[in-house]
Amino acid sequence: MTPIIQTENLSFTYPASEERLALPVFENLNLEIEEGSFTAVIGPNGCGKSTLAKHFNAVLLPSGGKVWVAGMDSSDEEKLLEIRREIGMVFQNPDNQIVANVVEEDVAFAPENLGVPSPEIRKRVDDALKTVGMYEYREHAPHLLSGGQKQRIAIAGVLAMQPRCIVLDEPTAMLDPRGREEVVSTITRLNREQGITVVLITHHMREAVGADRVIVMHEGGILTDGSPREVFSQVELLRKAGLDVPQTTDLLYSLRNAGWDLPLDALTVDECAEAIAAALQIEN
Repeated sequence: MTPIIQTENLSFTYPASEERLALPVFENLNLEIEEGSFTAVIGPNGCGKSTLAKHFNAVLLPSGGKVWVAGMDSSDEEKLLEIRREIGMVFQNPDNQIVANVVEEDVAFAPENLGVPSPEIRKRVDDALKTVGMYEYREHAPHLLSGGQKQRIAIAGVLAMQPRCIVLDEPTAMLDPRGREEVVSTITRLNREQGITVVLITHHMREAVGADRVIVMHEGGILTDGSPREVFSQVELLRKAGLDVPQTTDLLYSLRNAGWDLPLDALTVDECAEAIAAALQIEN
């Protein structure tokens, strides 16, 4: 399958300013994101994961190498609008993406700017709001909604553009646990039910458990890359990079160190409980 996003020897350096020296982030970074996949990108602060996300729809352009989006060179100015139709971005703070005083008007904003006919806009807005479970709030004022609801409105605004891929740059960083659950549930459903490619940048390990693939970034490179079970089983490697592991993995790792014969790839609470129960039966 052809990747929807591909970096080829990607290098990027933030230019020098009065406050700082030039700051290199990547050098010769190569990765591919398969269409229809759900990929989580994790890593410590400053590792380059948000900078990478901004390359995926040409918010940032490479200092060296290439980024290909649906076969288009992100550095080609003539392809910029088409690239941003293909790759929608959702950022940390939904207030920075909400531009209207009524929910449905906000969701309609992007397709209106793209010149979509009015009847089609109406359909896209309704469909997007229903998809994220916010249709009943279509006439509400966004500023009166909770953080999780606002973020779902931001996602609906991206969906109304009908992208093939949504890149979410730490979309739950400012949310409480309930809001985080709302957002992660929404994007998981978009991927599983509609086949939309999802790239989730997050520092919450629990949010990465449901992905197809986890990419761990460290010091501008890829530390490890694989399924959640493969990645989170590497407890010592992740901890050396300053990262936590899911609580279930942490518990199993502690019990293993205490002498219990337990797997490290039981990620859900139920899987963890079953693994411990099985070990107890063997012990008895």
